Amino acid sequence: MKKSIMMLSATLMLGGVASAQKVAFEEYDLDNGMHVILHHDASAPVVITSVMYHVGAKDENPDRTGFAHFFEHLLFEGTENIKRGEWFKIVTSNGGTNNANTTDDRTYYYEIFPSNNLELGLWMESERLMHPIINKIGVDTQNEVVKEEKRTSYDNRPYGNILAAVKENMFKNHPYRWTTIGAMKDLDAATLDEFQAFNKKFYLPNNAVLVVAGDFEKKQAKEWIQKYFGPIAKGEVVPKKTYLEEPITQTIKATYEDPNIQIPMLVASYRTPSMKTRDARVLDLISSYLSDGKSSKLYKKVVDDKKMALQVGAVGFSQEDYGMYILYGLPMGTFTTTDVLKEIDEEIVKIQTDLISENDYQKLQNKFDNNFVDTNSTIEGIANNLASYYLLYKDVNLINTEIELYHSITREEIRAVAKKYLNPNQRLLLDYIPAKAKPLN
Repeated sequence: MKKSIMMLSATLMLGGVASAQKVAFEEYDLDNGMHVILHHDASAPVVITSVMYHVGAKDENPDRTGFAHFFEHLLFEGTENIKRGEWFKIVTSNGGTNNANTTDDRTYYYEIFPSNNLELGLWMESERLMHPIINKIGVDTQNEVVKEEKRTSYDNRPYGNILAAVKENMFKNHPYRWTTIGAMKDLDAATLDEFQAFNKKFYLPNNAVLVVAGDFEKKQAKEWIQKYFGPIAKGEVVPKKTYLEEPITQTIKATYEDPNIQIPMLVASYRTPSMKTRDARVLDLISSYLSDGKSSKLYKKVVDDKKMALQVGAVGFSQEDYGMYILYGLPMGTFTTTDVLKEIDEEIVKIQTDLISENDYQKLQNKFDNNFVDTNSTIEGIANNLASYYLLYKDVNLINTEIELYHSITREEIRAVAKKYLNPNQRLLLDYIPAKAKPLN
């Protein structure tokens, strides 16, 4: 009886958390097809203007990889009305910050200003869309910037190419098989005309969502949005291609040699369904249960208790078409990657065979409620979520209701989904090993 009362109390508390975090918003379309979302929050005198474009690495040609990420850099070069090198100066001199990021599925730009600079933020983002200058000096400059990023963040970083090695083995047809950074040879071979064509093809008002969030007056904001974005011509949005991957029915084995490491790493990767599916959300819970932090089952067992590994964990990649669940481990001492894999597989079999405990289930729910609160705790987080839920999920209100989907997942579903996706014949086993020393000539 006491346990039932505690569970009821926890449920009521979680419901209160979800309710208290409700995000109010208004959405509408401009005549040119640009979607607009407004979220008013006067708790701090700041405002964010952000634009998310439905273009990512998966929209590139196989011999011109890296274009979407390259534009994340290139479109800060300047416009017809913002001189080259002036973008960041304008932002900082007006008390603001800005950034951008790219994934396989979308590209996102934003500025955060004091609330009295909303018009400036809207004008700058409209300039990026309406009047970008894409010329040789900008392309050459950013080519060097991207090359340096690839060297420091991937090629010269220990274990920096794990994702590249996994993706090229997990996908055969889908453009997810390459990374967002792309191949430098593709960028080197590209012509200025190709860069300009990419911009014309994807940087369209009707291929984007504009989010204004923070402290602003709605009537005035709508007038400025119409003033700066309304005149931009609507374009022809190219339909997204569908790429189907054959199910993995036999273990894929691969090896990658990294000259920057001394300890081999075990990598086991499973292909998962679109992030929009219920199964993907169940897998989120499974991932957290197995490998999220030092209190997870795998870390406590393999690192703390048995001291077989320096580290064990997982990375989940939730994407628009497919996802990946990547488990990894760094063996310690005389233990091998095979030893670590055996321990991981034992924990997966337990989930597939038995229901996780009520206590563990409640811990998961609490953790996801905390994550829900955290992601909507800042204006930046809210703006990003509003844009993502519209562009990738086609349901903005998921910013308020997705947590209810996680609440509705049962222990029985967790067991069933683990059985469905996390089997030895459905994965990639990657030996990520130190590169062999080359003999001296």
